[in-house]
Amino acid sequence: MTQPQKSNIPPHSHPKSASPWRLAARRFSRHKLAWISLLILMLFAIASLCAPLVAHFLGTDAQAVDLFSRYGAPGPDHPLGTDELGRDVLLRLLYGGQVSLMVGVSSALCAAVLGTIIGVIAGFRGGWIDGFLMRFTDGVISLPLLPLLIVLAAIDPGKLGIPRDIINGESFSLYRIILIIALFGWTTVARLVRAATLALREREFVMAARALGGGPVRIVMRHILPNVVTPIIIATTLAVGNVILMESVLSFLGLGIQPPVPSWGNMLTHAQEFIWDAPLLALWPGLLIFMTVIAVNFLGDGLQDALDPRADTDKMPDAGQNDAQAAQWNDPRETTS
Repeated sequence: MTQPQKSNIPPHSHPKSASPWRLAARRFSRHKLAWISLLILMLFAIASLCAPLVAHFLGTDAQAVDLFSRYGAPGPDHPLGTDELGRDVLLRLLYGGQVSLMVGVSSALCAAVLGTIIGVIAGFRGGWIDGFLMRFTDGVISLPLLPLLIVLAAIDPGKLGIPRDIINGESFSLYRIILIIALFGWTTVARLVRAATLALREREFVMAARALGGGPVRIVMRHILPNVVTPIIIATTLAVGNVILMESVLSFLGLGIQPPVPSWGNMLTHAQEFIWDAPLLALWPGLLIFMTVIAVNFLGDGLQDALDPRADTDKMPDAGQNDAQAAQWNDPRETTS
């Protein structure tokens, strides 16, 4: 009588459970396009922040006008040449990157905060408050965004009682664009957070917190918000690219960031007048806008895949395990029918 063979599989061979954020980091590390996009965005951000160091190294200033050096060819003093006023193109691109990236990130973050507040209140309170906030959200969504932004950007702030010395400041147009875009860019986050909150408020741990005497603010801060971080991160990341495009369009139309503050959008606007004399003046800002928006979108896709709990393939069995055990660790998206 033959004795049964001993299994090579240890009795407790299940992989050690890892934290959700560690699993998300592993999934993100396998997304090559997202990694490349993150490196590109970090490179742009670091280069923009180092603009004063580059100016010191080149011995010039981004606003220095030299009409004798108009349309200068690339060289040691001006690596990307000069524009129609003899200003260094590289320095203006770096300072313009500070403005464009700041507008994109700041507007997206402000919109995310506003959308999160509205979404949590609507989903947690429910009733007529939910109905009112969602109908208001639907009304904002139904507005044509770009024409509305153009109209708001064209309004003279002086007629609203804002002092002229503030309006004429270099940073006023920057903060105005951030505020205008943030006020109408929160709807996606609000709807996502509201849907997640509606599902979470009936979960057992939330009901237990209520039974233990937890107040609404405590329940939201301790139990609701930590569980809706994923859609907020994804929506905010994807919104950065859209905001940069909006700022570029408004600046291209002359309604965005106003000179002498450089941005990629207004650099593209001024370059169109000299497209035949110096086509590279339009190429550089257009290329940076294109690369930044594409990189942000790829990064958002990578974060979406990494933060999706159904995409957990980190617990796949080792080679040599039998089919029954392998089926235990299949991707949930493949086993659901």
